[in-house]
Amino acid sequence: MKYDKKTAKAHSRATMKGIWAAGLMPFNDDLSIDEDGFRSNVDHWIGDLGIDGFFIAGKQGEFFSMSLDERKRSFDLAVDACAGRAQTIMSCSDQNMDVVIDLARHAQKCGADYIVVHAPILHFFKQQDETLLNYYRTIADKVDIGIALWSHPDSGYLMSPELCNKLADIENVVAIKYSVPRPMYSELTRLAGDRILVSTASEEEWLDNILELNWQLYLCSSPPYLIQTKHDKRMREYTDLAFAGKAEEAHRIRDSLDPVRAALKDTRPPEKPHSHQKYWQELLGQTGGRVRPPLLQLTEAEKRATRAAFETCGLKTSA
Repeated sequence: MKYDKKTAKAHSRATMKGIWAAGLMPFNDDLSIDEDGFRSNVDHWIGDLGIDGFFIAGKQGEFFSMSLDERKRSFDLAVDACAGRAQTIMSCSDQNMDVVIDLARHAQKCGADYIVVHAPILHFFKQQDETLLNYYRTIADKVDIGIALWSHPDSGYLMSPELCNKLADIENVVAIKYSVPRPMYSELTRLAGDRILVSTASEEEWLDNILELNWQLYLCSSPPYLIQTKHDKRMREYTDLAFAGKAEEAHRIRDSLDPVRAALKDTRPPEKPHSHQKYWQELLGQTGGRVRPPLLQLTEAEKRATRAAFETCGLKTSA
């Protein structure tokens, strides 16, 4: 690590910036991890698309289908593939606290920049705050690495801005991926924006959050490498324009991506987000690969519909 526990917040504020993407993990036909394909994707994501950091082994990466050793291997693989050219944040989420801490320690040891831990599923729906405070304090006490919180509906509840404000006081809690309605993340930015980097996965809201909430970090989902190509880096362009204060031009470029967003969303079967995005990667020339059970593969009809939308969405794939 390039910082210690006491300087984790300051280091993150100085370096945890720009566009971070949640990496899909490609699997071979035998369902083993396609390490060469992943490395090739990372080279493209960094060298051609200018992505600043990567969220590894999260929901997009199908962590739920991996063994503990495979999750650790994915951390090692990402650090090695990035080779200092981009930062990494490793998902250590699990229902078992010992597994979370084991993964967090491995992330710290292997050279990851940060970890992210989502709010656990709790089998009760009242007075959760004290449990969650104890949960994150326990994890933070065991490691020095900077921790990002993650609250999303899949947990069965959303952490309130007031709770997150308290969690922001933990020494090495540095950021949050806050998958909540805009009024909630706006309120957290107001309450704790000086102690924690607030972000959300919605690419459509990213520009407004730079301009209106002074955000510095997109954390994170798959659009950075699904709506961009080597010859068409409009997300990177509107982001840099927004950081430079050129709002009108940034809005124009952001809005020009609407047909690409629509093509992705309108062809995605609701029960097949991973296989759909992996097929879109293949259309882009990236390595997509298979999904692991119980996730479902696209049918040939779904592939045809996706390919037709891809070919007419206006995304430039060649010079």
